[in-house]
Amino acid sequence: MSFFRMLGAAALLAATAVPAFADDLPQIRAATLEIGTVNWELNTIIEKGFDKAHGFELVLQPYASNDATRVATEGGEADMFVADWIWVARQRAAGKDYVVIPYSTAVGGLVVPEDSPVKTLADLDGKKIGIAGGPLDKSWLILRAFAKSEYGMDLAAQTEQVYGAPPLIMKTATSGELDGAINFWHFLAKMKAAGMREVASVQDAAASLGLDPDTPLLGYVLKESFLAEHPDLAQALYAASRDAKQLLGSDDAAWEAVRPMMNAKTDAQFVQLREDFRAGIPQPGPVDEAAAGRLLALMAELGGSDLVGTATSLPPGLFAKVE
Repeated sequence: MSFFRMLGAAALLAATAVPAFADDLPQIRAATLEIGTVNWELNTIIEKGFDKAHGFELVLQPYASNDATRVATEGGEADMFVADWIWVARQRAAGKDYVVIPYSTAVGGLVVPEDSPVKTLADLDGKKIGIAGGPLDKSWLILRAFAKSEYGMDLAAQTEQVYGAPPLIMKTATSGELDGAINFWHFLAKMKAAGMREVASVQDAAASLGLDPDTPLLGYVLKESFLAEHPDLAQALYAASRDAKQLLGSDDAAWEAVRPMMNAKTDAQFVQLREDFRAGIPQPGPVDEAAAGRLLALMAELGGSDLVGTATSLPPGLFAKVE
């Protein structure tokens, strides 16, 4: 055999012996909010190689708004985005083939200035509350139900509500222009770091109402048709997510890589954001669908079709099968 034929044969043998690289792995293109907190977990998955360890490649595609992440996934420009599953249930009931993989239990709460005389929701009678997310915000609805159950109080009728974007609610609340505020969890963390104190948490209110506070509200949303083409990806993504959660939940040093994307202005903000993220890590395993069904029923009762559409009960197949 000539030298060149021997070289070619050796090259062919080497090529067949090389293991599959990332180019051979199925991709999950994640549409993310450019400054979204989900990037903390997703970047950890990529940086630590948890995606490739579970047989896929995670690719991040940042967008300027949550609506844009949904449009990208709907249009096939991305494979995944993050949303609360109440919204996904509405879409699935309307015929969309979205499914959810649990991500976080992090929810809001109501905070007041540190020196406020307000001790319970009942003390907010006649006062002004700032609310991020609008009148159908799920934290607001649960706290309304809790106030009625616990104090016989109509929180909507007995307070003045001011709606605004999360940064605006944070600014007006921390400057003392509001008597209380409901905001998304990461803004609440910064508000608490600035000295505000929590009067009522949505998790505690949910438990008082007979709901399971461990039910994850936020999830990774993918198309069922996409997962049908890649039947192992749902479990692979969930496993990589759990690896990242375990690392971020237990290792303070792992947060040094995350800190630059957290927009934490002070050490106090950084620590509060880290600890509140950890508090939102759900227990491993599949979602308790009976518990989720109770939450959806309450949302349907409080928010009506404007919130849940026709999804008055849990749509079959809403949650992907993971363990």
